[in-house]
Parts: sequence; C-alpha cells; structure tokens
Amino acid sequence: MRTDSRREVPDFLLMVTGGTGVTEDGAKRHWLDADRLRVYPRIFLAIYALAIVGYALSLHDGLDFRGQIVGADFVTFYAAAKLALTGHAAAAWDFGSLVAMQRQVFPAYTGEGFAWFYPPPFLLLVTPLALLPHLAALGVFLGSTATAWVLVLRRAIGRPGAGWLIAAFPGLWICALQGQNGMLTAALAGGSILLHRRRPVLSGVVLGLLVIKPHLAMLFAVALLASRAWRTIASAAVTAAALLGISVAVFGAGVLPAWLDSLQLARVATEDGLLPWSKMPSMFAALRLVGTPVAWAYAGHAVVAVAAGIAVWLVWRRSSSLALRGAVLMAGTFVANPYAFDYDLVWLSFPIAWLALVGLRDGWRRGDRTVLVAAWLIPAVGTALAAATHVLVTPFGIMALTWIALRRAIDTRTLPAWLSGAPRPPAATRRRWSRPA
Repeated sequence: MRTDSRREVPDFLLMVTGGTGVTEDGAKRHWLDADRLRVYPRIFLAIYALAIVGYALSLHDGLDFRGQIVGADFVTFYAAAKLALTGHAAAAWDFGSLVAMQRQVFPAYTGEGFAWFYPPPFLLLVTPLALLPHLAALGVFLGSTATAWVLVLRRAIGRPGAGWLIAAFPGLWICALQGQNGMLTAALAGGSILLHRRRPVLSGVVLGLLVIKPHLAMLFAVALLASRAWRTIASAAVTAAALLGISVAVFGAGVLPAWLDSLQLARVATEDGLLPWSKMPSMFAALRLVGTPVAWAYAGHAVVAVAAGIAVWLVWRRSSSLALRGAVLMAGTFVANPYAFDYDLVWLSFPIAWLALVGLRDGWRRGDRTVLVAAWLIPAVGTALAAATHVLVTPFGIMALTWIALRRAIDTRTLPAWLSGAPRPPAATRRRWSRPA
C-alpha cells in the first residue's frame, strides 16, 4: 500500500514550506523545510525545560540565583495591588512606597525595586490578584494571559499544525519569565484586528481594553482613520473612557495625577538608561546605546516612527487583506514606539503567522522566510546581543517584518525588483524588453 509522507507533517508546516526534501523535478527546496520546522521547535522546548529545571533548583526564599524575585516584574503588579487593597492606591505610583511594599512581600529581597508606570485601569485589573499568595497570583496571571494569547493566535492562523511553533516561540517564554503582560496586550491587539471587519463595535471594545497600556494603541488610531472605521473608533474611545472612569471611582481621584506625574520619571529613566536600552526594541534605544545624544536619538526615532505610520496608513487604505493589515499594524507598533520592552515582542507572533499564510497563498518573495525566522528568534537573541555588543538589532528586524507586509500591499510594479522581492524575468525576456521599438 502506498503511503504519503506528507500525512506525517502538520498541515501548517507543509503549507508554509511547501513540503520536505526536494521538488518533484529534483530541484532543492528552500532550506526552511517542514522537517526543520518540525524538529527545531522541539529542540527549543527541550532547552526551555532544562533551563526551567535549573532555574527552579536555584530558588531560595523566593529569590533566584540573581537575587531577583520569582516572576521578576510581576512583583510590581502584586505590590501595587496590595497597596490598592489597603486603601492606598495612589501610593502605587510613589516609588518609595511601592518598593517598601515589595520588600514587605519579600523580606529577603535587597534589590533596587521596580517602578509602576501603568494607568489606573491596569491597577483595577490586577488588584484582585493580591487576594492570593504571590506564587498563586503569578500562576493565575500567566496562565490566563497565555491562554488568551494562544486562543487568539490559533484563531488568527486558522488551521492545524502550528502548535509546536506556538509553544516554542521565544517571545512567550521571555514574557512569562519576567511575569509580564505582553501576552495579554498581544491577545487584545490581535483580537481587535480579527473582529474588525465582521464585528466593528466589539473590535473597538477589545481595543479599548488596551487602555491598560495605551501607547501600544497609538498606530491603531492611524489604521482606523485610514479605513474610516468610525464605529470601532467610537466604541474604543467609550470603552477606554469608561474603564478610566471606573478606576478613578474605585480608587479615588488621586490616582490620575499620580499616574500622570509618574510619566515624567518614565521619560527620564528611558532617556538616561535607568531602564535598560538593550531590552527596548526601539530605534531610540538603539541610537542611545551607541552614544547618540537624546535629541538626535529622538529625531532618528521620529523618522522611523513616521515611516511606520505611513506604512500602516497605506496598507489599511490600499489592501483589504486582514493578514497584511494586521501584520503591518502589530509589527509597526514597535517601530513607532520609543517605549517598549522585549517582553512585549510576543506581539510578533501575529505578524509572523499572518505573513507566513500570505506567502503560502501568493507565493514567497525573496527574503520573506529569512525575515520571518529572524523575527521569530529576535525575542531570544536581541537583548543578549545588545548587552554583549551595544548593537541593538531588534528594531531593524521588526522594520524588515513591517516592510515585507508593506511591499505586498502596494503595487510592486512601481518598485525595483530588489525591493519588491519579485523574481527577475528570464534573460531572453529581459533582452526582448531592452530592444528598441
């Protein structure tokens, strides 16, 4: 009985790579074949498992081998929630009060502590977690946000076979290790995009929930204006305003000025490197890391931020493809933002998946799959490489991801072949075109 080896390979991998080995005419396939995509994620997961075991063995009094609290940044959420439960919500934005609470929760902790720059609606979200012990709260937070991210991402992919790639995505593990909210914000952004066409009002409601991290919604305004999505804009604004109003009503009017005052500290910490530039996937951080003065770093970042805004506008005006729209918007968000961190790069899972599906549908262009692999790896290697070399490659990888979405949406006949990625015509055809009429 004849067997079909393709049945052993997940559908998504076959569709993205075109299969395994060689083509029917004996030509060698692209190096990124289904065999590699089937094996490499398992290798990554094995490495993660070994790292987790080693990390767990290093724990003592709730601290790891670096003297950091388990879940790292999550202690900020937990301490802020504890202050809110005791009736001192505004103190969450006071660095001294917040660090004192962090040390009260973990007496063995002697580090400098973590600041809180989030708006009041995020405090409203995390406050119930303080009713649980720290580790239980961390587990609930990461488990629920990871579940939301996986469900939305699987819906975005829309076909089986991507499970190993999803589970092994470095952005997931970087976010989880730091106890951060990147999976939650990615799920909200991706969910809003998926709902945009059929459920515009609900799409706006989901987008409005990004008020917990409002700077990540900046380019969504450009996209929605470009597509004249007035109902989505209205419902997003109403949702954000309602959440802000509810949080002020619950915690008191003092939380709003406390939050706004904290943004000054966030700006200074970003400009001076008190928040590590190696972890920030922005052009501003890349320029500061090599010694560029603050004013020039802002100017350089402004150039790429404007370019990202133009790219989003063009794609959302010219293309009806949800995949291209979503890819350029979610990747472009990190081109435009000077303030983001490596744990936010779990967002890249959506552009990578959407562009892989577009490549399957319309054919691969030169460099596409290389960029997708680089983007998949960026959360794992970008920060470490920057810390070792003072060269931050992360924003360039994200810009490349944005570009391959843009060039598919615009008329490639207006672009040089090396920019469009389209294959060159046969030599005979080129000679025929070059002859005078």
